[in-house]
Amino acid sequence: MKQIIMLSSFLLLCACQKTTPKPELTLPDLGTQAKCSSYSGLPSGWPKNKEAGMVKLPQGKIVLGTTQGYEDERPLNLQATSVPAFLIDATEVTNAQFQEFVKQTDYVTDAEKQGGAAMFIQPDHPVEELQWWRFEKGANWKHPWGLNNPKQPVPHEPVRMVTWNDAYAYANWLGHDLPTELEWEYAAKGFQQNSDIGPTHEGHIVANFWQGEFPYKNAQEDGFKDVAPVGCFSKNPFGLYDLIGNVWEWTQTPYTGPRDHHMGDPSKYRQSHEQILQYTIKGGSYLCATNYCARYRAAARHPQELDLATSHVGFRTVKRF
Repeated sequence: MKQIIMLSSFLLLCACQKTTPKPELTLPDLGTQAKCSSYSGLPSGWPKNKEAGMVKLPQGKIVLGTTQGYEDERPLNLQATSVPAFLIDATEVTNAQFQEFVKQTDYVTDAEKQGGAAMFIQPDHPVEELQWWRFEKGANWKHPWGLNNPKQPVPHEPVRMVTWNDAYAYANWLGHDLPTELEWEYAAKGFQQNSDIGPTHEGHIVANFWQGEFPYKNAQEDGFKDVAPVGCFSKNPFGLYDLIGNVWEWTQTPYTGPRDHHMGDPSKYRQSHEQILQYTIKGGSYLCATNYCARYRAAARHPQELDLATSHVGFRTVKRF
C-alpha cells in the first residue's frame, strides 16, 4: 500500500510539473525589394531563439544533380535519395547576424588574419579569364569593397568574404551545422524536385544574377549591380530565399570532382577534414551570367578553397533532428 501511495504521488508530481513550450519558428516577411530594403537583418527573437528565421523542411527524396548542366553536375545515378526532415535558414546569414556572433565571441575571420581577400573588380572591356579578381589588402567581411572604398556593407546584406572555417564557426556557435550538398539541393529545388531553377515570373528567373556580357557589361535588369539584401526576390516552394544567385553558399561536402556515394553523409568525411582542400559551394551568385558560369541553378556546384574569402561567397545553416 505504501509503495502504491508513493507511486501515485510521483505520477501526480510529474503531471503537475510545467513544461516549457518550444518557441515557434519566426520568419521574416520578405519577397519584394520594398520589404527586403526595410529588413533589419535579424529574425525576430534571434539569437535567444536560435531557430528563429529557420524553416522546417519535411522528409523527402531527391535525385541529386541534373543531366542538363555541366559534367560534374550529372547525377551519380537516377535513383532518388531520401532526405530526413531538417531546419534551414530562410535567408543567407546576414551581416547583422555575423556581427552579433563576432560581438559575443570576439571571433576573427580568416581574411582579417590573412590581411585581405579576393575582391571582384569589374573591368570596362573584355579581359582574359579571371583577370577580374584581385587580392585586396584589408578587404574582409567588414570591408567587402576594400579599405579605400567609402561604401560600407549594410546589416541586411548577406555576409561575404567568409571562408569555410568562418562559416562553420558561426554555425557551431548556434549549435547548427553547414548543410550537406544533398540537403542544400533538396532545399533549393523545393517540392519541384525535377526543376533546376528557382522561382520564375512569366518565364524569367527571379534572382540576383548577371544580365549582360560578363565581366564588363552589367545591364542590371534585376535592379542590382552587386550583392542584394537578403529576401528581395520571391521565395521558393519551401519558403526559402536567394538559394539561386546573390552569393554562392558553403556546404560541408568536400569537392572531389564528379559526384560520389558519400555526398549526403557528413560522417564519411568529417574525420578527414585536415586533408580537405576544397569544399562544394552551391547556387551561383550575382557574378554568374548566361555567357559565363551560368550556375544560378539548384544543381549547380563549384569547388572553393576552404581558406579563401571572396566577394561572392556566403552561407546559411541547418539544424538536424
